[in-house]
Amino acid sequence: MDQESKEFLKGLLAQCGPSGFEESVQKFWTKRTKNYADNITRDVHGNAIAVLNESAKFKVMLAGHCDEIGFIISHISEKGFLHVVPIGGIDSGVLPGSQVKIQTEKGWVDGIIGKKAIHLLEPEERKKAIPLKDLWIDIGAKNKKEALKVVSLGDPVSYAPNFLELCNNNFSSKGCDNKMGAFVVSEVLKILSKRKSSLKVAVYSVSTVQEEVGLRGATTSAYGIDPDVGIAVDVGHASDLPDVDKREVGDVSLGLGPILHLGPVVNRTLGALLINTAKKKKIPYQYCSLGRPGGTDTSAMQLTRAGVATALVSVPNRYMHTMVETCSFTDLINSAKLIAETILTMTPKTSFIPK
Repeated sequence: MDQESKEFLKGLLAQCGPSGFEESVQKFWTKRTKNYADNITRDVHGNAIAVLNESAKFKVMLAGHCDEIGFIISHISEKGFLHVVPIGGIDSGVLPGSQVKIQTEKGWVDGIIGKKAIHLLEPEERKKAIPLKDLWIDIGAKNKKEALKVVSLGDPVSYAPNFLELCNNNFSSKGCDNKMGAFVVSEVLKILSKRKSSLKVAVYSVSTVQEEVGLRGATTSAYGIDPDVGIAVDVGHASDLPDVDKREVGDVSLGLGPILHLGPVVNRTLGALLINTAKKKKIPYQYCSLGRPGGTDTSAMQLTRAGVATALVSVPNRYMHTMVETCSFTDLINSAKLIAETILTMTPKTSFIPK
């Protein structure tokens, strides 16, 4: 990964943007991506849409959602502690001791998720994960009046930025799900912008919003773009760690390439084109089966208007929906390279009608 791409990735992961509150993420994404696009726009939901070779009639849409799981303040106690409800799928068992960022009208406020110390727990309490409603955020306020001077009901809360580089070209951060997708769809434009003379289709790279609460951004942006082909980029479960049943998840490891999928949500022709391109260009990849359409932007794009030829490319990810999600730099670059090379094989005459 070159230095510009790496700094973009780190900066993207440093942004905080739970579903419905993605403004800072999109501002950062558009600032970089506009360098490789003919045009870039935002829509009413907050999707950021960058297009390359806009005059071409055949349209390929790439969707990588930029929102992350988080919380929203629902109650402030008389003692100044904040209580929250989840935005997206939250595992309350991993929350105690986490550092968080609260987005307010005046700026960011730091806080921590607290619970009773282990010394004060009854034996039975120690055996159970504490429900989210029994946890709280401590911002150091003395009371409710003081807390209300800096935060308000409805303020969104994110895990605090915590990027770490690990061994073997791996890294850990909150928000890998799915700033990895937002990174890749921007990176694809970077690659294609240098080979624009060979590009025969229009490419719409979309940093979508509100995926974690129902694929909402992909639904509306795909309707507006009306693509012929749609490729979603998301994260997928890595199974190269203890106690993961590979019979259910598949055999997936960090660093061995993006995950390509087989199943109802994947157009047979497009799926084969991705695989054949990977083989021809010697890009490593892994397989995973999808028995159901799944909860990714692929599903929303596939059912747009009269239907879209769709596929899903996933970046292997450990510890999904925690603040220490872990991915590989190598897998990111190979994901972007594979998608770019696949798009370069497409022409307006390419048919994706299953045979």
